[in-house]
Amino acid sequence: MAGSLNVGVLKEIKDNEYRVALTPEGAKRLKAKGAKVFVEKGAGEGSGFADKEYIVAGAKISSVKEILKECSLIMKIKEPVKRELEYFSKKHTLFTYFHFASGKKLTQAMLKSGANCIAYETVSGADGKGMPLLAPMSRVAGRMSAHIGAYYLAKPNGGRGILLQGIEGVAPAKVVVLGGGTAGSNAADVALGMGGDVTIIQRQGKTFGDLVQKFPKAKIVESTPENVEREVLEADLVIGSIYVSGEKAKHLVSKKLVKKMKAGSVIVDIAIDQGGCIETSKPTTHSNPTFKVGEVTHYCVANMPGAFPRTSTFGITNATLPYAEAMVEQGVEKALNSIPGFKSGVNIWQGKLCNEGVAKAHNMKFERLPF
Repeated sequence: MAGSLNVGVLKEIKDNEYRVALTPEGAKRLKAKGAKVFVEKGAGEGSGFADKEYIVAGAKISSVKEILKECSLIMKIKEPVKRELEYFSKKHTLFTYFHFASGKKLTQAMLKSGANCIAYETVSGADGKGMPLLAPMSRVAGRMSAHIGAYYLAKPNGGRGILLQGIEGVAPAKVVVLGGGTAGSNAADVALGMGGDVTIIQRQGKTFGDLVQKFPKAKIVESTPENVEREVLEADLVIGSIYVSGEKAKHLVSKKLVKKMKAGSVIVDIAIDQGGCIETSKPTTHSNPTFKVGEVTHYCVANMPGAFPRTSTFGITNATLPYAEAMVEQGVEKALNSIPGFKSGVNIWQGKLCNEGVAKAHNMKFERLPF
C-alpha cells in the first residue's frame, strides 16, 4: 500500500564515520509521501544535524531496537559492521553502500539474515550507464585524494618532500591517476588545479576520448601493463580509482612494482571499498589511515567521504531520496521495476545472491531476480 512503509535511519558506528543516510529535509519529504520516519538518537550529530531538527521535520527520535521492530526499510551509509550483523531479518530491506565483492563474510551474513540488500554502488543510470548513487561519494573521495596525497608527500609525514604544485623553476609532483571515471576525473581535476603534473591511465573507449577533451593539460595514456609500469615508476603520487560495478577491483599495480617505486612516494587507493586496485593495499581507518610497504606510504581508508560528513550527507541524500520516495509511495518491488536502473542495485533478495559480479568474486551461486 502506498505510504505504508516505515523508514528507519540508523546511526553509523564504523570507525570515524560521521555521515548519516538522511537529512532532516529528506525526512520531511518522506513523511510527506506517507512514511513514518524513525531516526536513531544522535544519528545526525556527526553531520551537524541535531535530533530536534529531525523532530521538527516530523521524524521520531528512536532506538535501534524500536527501529528494527517498526521499520521495514532501513537506510544507512556504510555496510553493517560486526555488531550490526545480527540486527536484520527477512522483514527488512537495507538501502546502503555494501561493497559485497570485497567482503565474503559480510555477503554470507546478509544472505543468512534473509534481508533484502539494495546497494547504492550498483544502482545504474537510466541508460544502464553511470552509477548515480555512487557518483556523489566518488566525487568527494576523488577530490579528497589529491589533497591527501599532497599532505603525505611532505617530509614530516613520511613523503619525498615534494610540494605538489612546485614553484617557479622547480617541477611539480608527478601524479598518476589509475582510471578516469567519476573518482579519477575528480582526482585529476583537483590535482591539476593544485598545479600537479597529471597523467591519467584509462582503457581505450569513449571515456578515453572524453578525458582527452576535458583535460588538455593532462597526459592521457592507454591502460597497458607497460604504460602502467612506466608511469607508476615515475610517479610521486599514485591515485587508484578503478571501479567495475559489483566486481572486486583488479590489481593494476603489483607488489613487485610497488617495491620499485620511488622512496617517499604515496599511494591513495580510492578503490579499497572494492578490494583495492593496488596489490599491496589493505583497508585502513581515519584513526589509523596509512601504512608503508617498503618506503611507499599507502592511504587506504575505506570510508574516505566520512571525513567531510556534512558535504557528503547532503550529496548522498540528494541522490538517494527519489529512490526512497518511490519505495515509500509504491512499495519496494514496484519501485525497483518503475525506476530504470534501480533493479541493478539489488544484490541480495529473499536470501538469494542476485549480483553476478559479487557471485563471481566469491565463487558463489548467482540467481536472477524473480521479477
